Amino acid sequence: MDVGDGAYSSRTAEDVFRDFRGRRAGMIKALTTDVEKFYQLCDPEKENLCLYGLPNETWEVTLPAEEVPPELPEPALGINFARDGMDEKDWLALVAVHSDAWLLAVAFYFGTRFGFDKESRRRLFNMINNLPTIYEVVTGTTKRQFKEKTSNSSSKNKSSSKMQSRPAESQTKALRMPTPKEDEDSGADEEEDEQEHENTLCGACGDNYANDEFWICCDVCERWFHGKCVKITPARAEHIKQYKCPSCSNKRARA
Repeated sequence: MDVGDGAYSSRTAEDVFRDFRGRRAGMIKALTTDVEKFYQLCDPEKENLCLYGLPNETWEVTLPAEEVPPELPEPALGINFARDGMDEKDWLALVAVHSDAWLLAVAFYFGTRFGFDKESRRRLFNMINNLPTIYEVVTGTTKRQFKEKTSNSSSKNKSSSKMQSRPAESQTKALRMPTPKEDEDSGADEEEDEQEHENTLCGACGDNYANDEFWICCDVCERWFHGKCVKITPARAEHIKQYKCPSCSNKRARA
């Protein structure tokens, strides 16, 4: 399949970034302004389909590349198969997450193929990192995070004390996301801790980590979940020796 890179011959971080930005714009269109068309093309009755972003700011839903190995890293396979098994909003968020991962893979594939040195790779990453992710655009996370930071800034001390009641480390696995720094730590340390975990997504709703919410990790698939999404309270979690999320529990039951 021609994914639009045949004529691509530029070899600077800025040129690779332009390619990244074009592909990103195309995928954002598919998941926002063109979402009805995109949704219809992803018919679960069709074969294994992928979403490709093209450098000219367009998008395409088609079969994976036939050549092995393909010219570019592959997007997430079979996005159409999950369409009717999920809420539309959650499905679009899932496609957005995989689209972000694919864009980074393509950009750094070009960087490696063109022999970028450490400084060029850093420059490329910094340019990419200055843009919101597709997931943030599709879910409105950027706006929501700004509002949360404003509202949470006045309640950090309360959130910190609330999260200190985590189970003992002797248990098989910690049942909460790592806690924020103690009150005596500097504000910079707290911000660093938040940034480290803010990209963690709930395996149930696809939403981000928040430092004032209870999280639990599945001991089988190792995905994190909001306690409220899987109906687990902090008190109940303290008595669970090995937690299995609903998906892993259902798989075991079917087996």
